[in-house]
Amino acid sequence: MSKKLSALSKKSHVLAVDTGGFVTHLWTVTNLTRAYFMTKTHLRLVAPTTVKQTVGPQRRPNSDYRTREHLTEAEIEKLIAATKDNRYGHRDATMILVAYRHGLRASELVTLRWDQIDFDAGILHVTRRKRGTPSTHPISGDELRALRRLKREAKPSPFVFVSERGSPFSVAGFQKLIARAGVAASFEFQLHPHMLRHSCGFKLANDGVDTRSLQAYLGHKNIQHTVRYSELSPSRFKDFWKD
Repeated sequence: MSKKLSALSKKSHVLAVDTGGFVTHLWTVTNLTRAYFMTKTHLRLVAPTTVKQTVGPQRRPNSDYRTREHLTEAEIEKLIAATKDNRYGHRDATMILVAYRHGLRASELVTLRWDQIDFDAGILHVTRRKRGTPSTHPISGDELRALRRLKREAKPSPFVFVSERGSPFSVAGFQKLIARAGVAASFEFQLHPHMLRHSCGFKLANDGVDTRSLQAYLGHKNIQHTVRYSELSPSRFKDFWKD
């Protein structure tokens, strides 16, 4: 057959056909009476499977989930109390206490090491993420006692907070811990770890700590990130109305 076509053909060319993402080459052989199309038998025309989609829904703003991003001191105590009945209640309560007292991010808390704590001097060497400014914080008495007990009871590790297997605690694990504690403490809104850092800034600003000192304590590079806590402080308006 091919010899017959070759003998009768005057000219031949290749025709490229797009079949939904696949290009099929058809050899066309033309003779004096008609044209013959020869193609590979295993190729077939198929409908395109690509579906054009729009951008998926983005996360809603925090204001849709809760009316504020900080907790009061009483609410922090309530949150800590909700973890006391956990399997590792003392560790969980100490994590919340340390994160709140020093305004730590979740990533800063889970990477905290024992060599950053000076028990004799009662100070904590804080290293910040996001190119924040490191600082040295005093450690209060109840915090020191909680950390000493944790060191006695925890598995040997250079990290302060470890999991049941002795590995460093993860950010995701701490997020779940805070979410569960919020439910156990009967909060009406969903909690997340960064609220502890905001709660620290709000509490210190409400106590009258000046903005520059608060900026250094929280490790902010830009003071605009610190001003928000002063703006939330109700002490600015305490003399507006008198009985």
